[in-house]
Amino acid sequence: MERSRMNLPKGPDSLCFDKDEFMKEDFDVDHFVSDCRKRVQLEELRADLELYYKLLKTAMVELINKDYADFVNLSTNLVGMDKALNQLSVPLGQLREEVLSLRSSVSEGIRAVDERMCKQEDIRKKKMCVLRLIQVIRSVEKIEKILNSQSSKETSALEASSPLWTGQILERIATEFNQLQFHAVQSKGMPLLDKVRPRIAGITAMLQQSLEGLLLEGLQTSNVDIIRHCLRTYATIDKTRDAEALVGQVLVKPYMDEVIVEQIVESHPDGLQIMYAKLLEFVPHHCCLLREVTGGAISSEKGNTVPGYDFLVNSVWPEIVRGLEEKLPSLFNPGNPDAFHEKYTISMDFVRAFEQQCGSQASVRRLRAHPAYHSFNNKWNLPVYFQIRFREIAGSLEAALTGVLADAPASSPFCLLASHRTWSGLQQCWSAEMFLPGLTHRLWRLTLQLLARYSGFVHELLLRPISNESAKDIKKTLVTGSKDPSVTQGNGEDQGSGPSETKPTVSISSTQLVYVVADLDKLQEQLPELLETIKPKLEMIGFKNFSSISALEDSQMSLSACVPALSNRIIQDLSESCFSYLKSALEVPRLYRRTNKEVPTAASSYVDSALKPFHQLQSGHKDKLKQAIIRQWLEGALSESTHKYYETVSDVLSSVRKMEESLKRLKQARKSTPTNPVGPSGGGMSDDDKIRLQLALDVEYLGEQIQKMGLVTKDIKSFSALTELVAAAKDQATAEQS
Repeated sequence: MERSRMNLPKGPDSLCFDKDEFMKEDFDVDHFVSDCRKRVQLEELRADLELYYKLLKTAMVELINKDYADFVNLSTNLVGMDKALNQLSVPLGQLREEVLSLRSSVSEGIRAVDERMCKQEDIRKKKMCVLRLIQVIRSVEKIEKILNSQSSKETSALEASSPLWTGQILERIATEFNQLQFHAVQSKGMPLLDKVRPRIAGITAMLQQSLEGLLLEGLQTSNVDIIRHCLRTYATIDKTRDAEALVGQVLVKPYMDEVIVEQIVESHPDGLQIMYAKLLEFVPHHCCLLREVTGGAISSEKGNTVPGYDFLVNSVWPEIVRGLEEKLPSLFNPGNPDAFHEKYTISMDFVRAFEQQCGSQASVRRLRAHPAYHSFNNKWNLPVYFQIRFREIAGSLEAALTGVLADAPASSPFCLLASHRTWSGLQQCWSAEMFLPGLTHRLWRLTLQLLARYSGFVHELLLRPISNESAKDIKKTLVTGSKDPSVTQGNGEDQGSGPSETKPTVSISSTQLVYVVADLDKLQEQLPELLETIKPKLEMIGFKNFSSISALEDSQMSLSACVPALSNRIIQDLSESCFSYLKSALEVPRLYRRTNKEVPTAASSYVDSALKPFHQLQSGHKDKLKQAIIRQWLEGALSESTHKYYETVSDVLSSVRKMEESLKRLKQARKSTPTNPVGPSGGGMSDDDKIRLQLALDVEYLGEQIQKMGLVTKDIKSFSALTELVAAAKDQATAEQS
């Protein structure tokens, strides 16, 4: 403490440590040195410590000089101090002895008072026990006196009095019995109570028997006053649950046994609805007085109601559940999913109608918390029902996804059976014939699983090879627009020859690829409609944050991601099919060289053959695909095929030019005038010029047909270069002829 009050001299700012570190209670040299070593070297630390040490010595000298007089007079002021201390020791010792004596006396007084207080507390507790026992005896005797008085007057005129008097007597007994129960609980363990307990048990049995008889009498005679007095008496003795159980056994159970009969339910198509309607009639027809007395009816007067009862929850509902579970076990059987769905829907409608009869939200909450309510809900095996439905949907879809691609039904908006069953499965999940609120989370997951499975199926199709068809067969397929699956196995070779047989590979035709794209586009269009169908179902279970639902959008994006790859394969297949005819341009020189054919005036037939797949794509699939998709495919396929066609025509013209130059050199070498080897005599068009002209006509006709298809030739890559190439060749041929 003294060290903390000292003021150390302030050192220079260049010190590597803080002077206040020395004043801390937990100052440790080792820690101080290790901490300083992190900042400076030991030599610098030593120099700073020596500097500060000199400052401390200087400060100490200044302090001594400042209080020098006090230091000098300190020994002088202490002279005679020991004698003064000795004179004080004797009276202080006497005072200490007096204080100890007084303390001992006070402690003895306190101990005596505590003992007397404990004795008084013990006497008070025993007195209270005696008083409670006396009160128990008095209550027992009072109740027995009332009962004996009633027994002795059974043959008197009092016996013929109104039931109200009997209810009042029972209410008096119940009030006294309630006090008896209270004092008996407080006196638990007393020997005298064990002797009185048989008498208490007899009173309890007699009181309950009288209350049961009175309640039944009131229910049979529909006497509101008797029922009110009886229920108030039950509440007084804290036996409300006994009254509700009695009503359930005597009033509710016989009615339920009469209405809930399995043969009657199964003999009529609407037997279950009729039975539930009769069950709902029980409350207004048989529980009207009870609800009026206990405040469960709208017409109840608050001043005359008996609170603490809920006969619909504790009497009627448990008997309904017991009757359904015992007498209609087939009601909860999920073996037939359609019948199970119908029964479950009708039963849940009945539960909601029963909840509306409860009369208050508090009563509805008590009903939903009742064990019988949970037992009834747990009887419906929704997971088994879902598994059956899952196998139906998934099995049907898997059958369509494996093996050969089949066509969708004629009434379906889809082209392939796999797409049709995917959409049917999605619709079935949220249809009124299958959806159940308790399975919303499972159906949502199944929806995403169906979309994921279909997306995986499309990705698998991308890995399949296109069927090994010749160009002619491909053209025939596209021209006819047939939906028959063109599926081949293997690669056209003998699969059974050789020791190492390979498993046949399922392929896919180009037409089927078109159908897949059309189905994907149709499915993505209908997914928003599916979401609008799902939203009301989600609202039924209290879900409202629809902005957080992104899984369906992710599935839609996954499907959209498959379209570019499919389009590329279709474009590639169309391009190859088209170029398989366009490469016939290589045969043009053979048709005109040394054949003496007439000058060409029309395009070659191979151009029409090359364009037939495009015409069929436009005409045969316009009702399945959007025009933008068809246009994209046409432009892509024509761009690739015209690029190859440009290279082919360029090679042909180059070969023709080389042939011309070779012939000219040969002619000059002979230095003579032979007959025209490349054309007819008389100055007609040469064979090479005919070839150039034919190629020019073919390209011009190709451009015209492209424009007739609604395309712009400028959008077709390499077509402009192709046009310029053949135009130059045509100009050359025309110039030479002129």
